[in-house]
Amino acid sequence: MSSSTELVIILITLAFLSLMLNIDAQTDCSGDFFDLASARNITKCKKLTTLGAEFGWKYNVDNHTKQLQLDIILRASLHNAMGWLAWGVNPGQRPQMVGTRAIIGIRYLNGTSVIKTYNITQYTKIGCPLLPSEISDVNVSNTQVIYSATRYMMTIHASLILPQKDYNFSKLNHVWQVGQSANDVQPLMHATTLQNVDSTETLDLDTGTCVNIGHRRRHLRTVHGILNILGWGILLPIGVIIARYFRVHPFDLEKKKKLWFYLHVSFQSIGYVLGTIGWGIGLWLGHASKYYTFRTHRILAIFIFTFATLQMLAFRLKPKNTDDYRKHWNMYHHFLGYALLATISVNIFQGIAILKPVYTWKWAYVAILGAFGVVTIAFEIYTWIKFRKDIKEKKNQDLKAGAGPPTM
Repeated sequence: MSSSTELVIILITLAFLSLMLNIDAQTDCSGDFFDLASARNITKCKKLTTLGAEFGWKYNVDNHTKQLQLDIILRASLHNAMGWLAWGVNPGQRPQMVGTRAIIGIRYLNGTSVIKTYNITQYTKIGCPLLPSEISDVNVSNTQVIYSATRYMMTIHASLILPQKDYNFSKLNHVWQVGQSANDVQPLMHATTLQNVDSTETLDLDTGTCVNIGHRRRHLRTVHGILNILGWGILLPIGVIIARYFRVHPFDLEKKKKLWFYLHVSFQSIGYVLGTIGWGIGLWLGHASKYYTFRTHRILAIFIFTFATLQMLAFRLKPKNTDDYRKHWNMYHHFLGYALLATISVNIFQGIAILKPVYTWKWAYVAILGAFGVVTIAFEIYTWIKFRKDIKEKKNQDLKAGAGPPTM
């Protein structure tokens, strides 16, 4: 196995290892939320995977009546003085918006709040108004909404009685959502970010573990991001830096059997392989998503893959040094390479904005770009100084050669 292949395997393994280490564990809720839940005799709670929401519950199965008695409490930030917070259960095969029996608390700008029950149907999905309604198969009582103006935090609490034939305590499909505006008691459309779309899971009320399609997709998005940053965003620029600065200065690798060229090809090839794998994962994620599309990110990604492939073909199809059009080919190759680097940087920032991971992602990549900038400037200065020095030495040598031996 070649060293390049081994390096590719190592980098892919690191990406998936990072994925596993960043899997969202079933983390405990915050202390103040636990106190809020405990005041209502709710002892189980967790941080949900999206929207910064925290969820607490207590359940009891009545085998005589075949009913599931459930007390819930949910808290999330509305991010402003008006908005709504929703939670609901879905008796269907999987957790989703359509079919959900929801409890929604609404906060108005005048400082008042209401909490109502809603049936979310397929008509809601196509834009029909969502208005309060009775829920036939779920008994809802003890509803309460609390709002904290200091942090724009809304908390909703309710008691539910669910028929066991439709709602399994070990596989309860539940959804949660946050919206920014309402028209009287009608919640208006929420945002369509990945955080909003992924706000569903199937929860085991006994153990607190969950199964979540969006949860798995988030991990694939993480792998997609890591591979693209490693491949397109780090290894390809290193390959370009080697090609531009390492032929003569500072290490004169041209004389050592074109060592610079083999290093250039190795970094470009490994970066291309990793980037292509990440691009393929991105295509699959885009195909699997029914509710959202990121057109700009997708178009830029296709542009990057297409023209990066053309650059890779140059290793085999480039003209010889003696060909008349080699100079023009070099100009095309260099211009396209620099254009690709600029596009890659823009699209990585696009991807980070879409994923909305922890801020360290963005600033880590800014630091990487900054390091490339410092290295490039340093090499440019060194190369220019060395170039001027070589010209001066050559002129001195020519002057000495032109003077000839002294006459007698």
